[in-house]
Amino acid sequence: MPDITTARRPTAIVIGASASGLFAAAALAEHADVTIVERDVLPGGPEPRRGVPQARHAHLVWSGGVLAFEDLLPGVVDDAVVKGGRLVHIMGDMVSRAPNEIWFRRFTSGHHRNLVCTRDLLDSVLRTHVFALPGVTVRQDSTAFGLEGTSERVTGVRVHAGDKKLTLTADLVVDASGRGSQAPRWLTGLGLPQVAEREVNAGVAYATRLYRAPGTTAGSDFPLINVQANPAKAPGQGGIILPVEGDRWVVTLSGTRGGEPTADPDAFLPFALGLGDPIIGELLQNAEPLTDVATTRSTANRRRYYEKLSDWPDGFLVLGDAIAGYNPVYGHGLTVAAQCALAVRDGLRRQPLTAPGTARTLQRAAAKPVAGAWDLAVGQDALYPGASDNPPTAAERFLARFVDRAVETGASNPRAMTALLDVMSLEKPATRLFSPDMLRPMLFGPRKPLLDAPPITNAERRSATT
Repeated sequence: MPDITTARRPTAIVIGASASGLFAAAALAEHADVTIVERDVLPGGPEPRRGVPQARHAHLVWSGGVLAFEDLLPGVVDDAVVKGGRLVHIMGDMVSRAPNEIWFRRFTSGHHRNLVCTRDLLDSVLRTHVFALPGVTVRQDSTAFGLEGTSERVTGVRVHAGDKKLTLTADLVVDASGRGSQAPRWLTGLGLPQVAEREVNAGVAYATRLYRAPGTTAGSDFPLINVQANPAKAPGQGGIILPVEGDRWVVTLSGTRGGEPTADPDAFLPFALGLGDPIIGELLQNAEPLTDVATTRSTANRRRYYEKLSDWPDGFLVLGDAIAGYNPVYGHGLTVAAQCALAVRDGLRRQPLTAPGTARTLQRAAAKPVAGAWDLAVGQDALYPGASDNPPTAAERFLARFVDRAVETGASNPRAMTALLDVMSLEKPATRLFSPDMLRPMLFGPRKPLLDAPPITNAERRSATT
């Protein structure tokens, strides 16, 4: 009988099993056998873990992320909802004040939906779906500490596994290890140039406490309450109430330099009452706290411009927060992570994983969703005193002013609001703000008067206090 040879399936290693790594594994599973290398021992359900300290704070997934989640992992959003998450209508199920202190009307005509749940639940659902994919395995309690290869090609990763040092080989190594990524050091160790970086740090600190849903709000579709900080009035202070599974509220307060919240439980409610509008504090006055206050200060916007390096090795890719981390107040990190992974999957449908130049092509593709979120975040945060060594660029100042004008227009016009949410939700690029849906009402009106108070109903207020 003639010999039958089977082409070897490519192999990939993904560093990190947080959301970015899970999305990367889902994208690669269509094209390769994937091993996820994770330093933690992962929980079996929706429980906290050491490697994701930010999970304690409020998280939501914008509609651009919801679409990307479903494209990568069909059924994952429905599974999260079945387990207690919510698809929240934007703006109908939100009471939200913009950074320029304009309250949005609660329009119900748009299609945008946020996925809302605890980060622990979301990560648990993602792990379940990704680990069930054919060809995906996970190596836990294993820490990557270096790359194997040369400046022209990465061939594997070196890991500590317990008391052993191992070298794992693969056709593609993906760094999805988050803000603490060591990729810049690893690449210079291979002889590549230093990657250009930029940091815009508004000095934001976060304080979060979990509450039992007060009054009769348990089991109801109580709206999200969001008071965003105003960069024009430093220190900027804000907060959010996020009703989540288990009849609980995740309440996150934030403040920039000179106005930071603290871990003092006795100061939490007064801080909330002292925001530009006291609605969050008022709704918490009869709520029972379930936890102490958790704080975080690692909130800088930091971007690494890997796509601009003159040389890039085959077999290596950086994704998600390892490319760029954002001030969490904008809620874009999870959405960008999923969109980066989609860019990789779609790129591999056009170009083989092992082909020369593929990794560089994918790195450039992943930079596109990163850039959109970066411009939105930096356009606001660069305005805070001391946020950056370099002043905002002319383009950033223009975008910030135009977004303020777009917010004012969208607050009173449904079509303009749809255009604004298309951009803020990362469904469409910022050029959508210059469409007739936005420009016509911006220039000609007619406009409804702006709201002078949060659009929360009397019934909703009573439900939180009775």
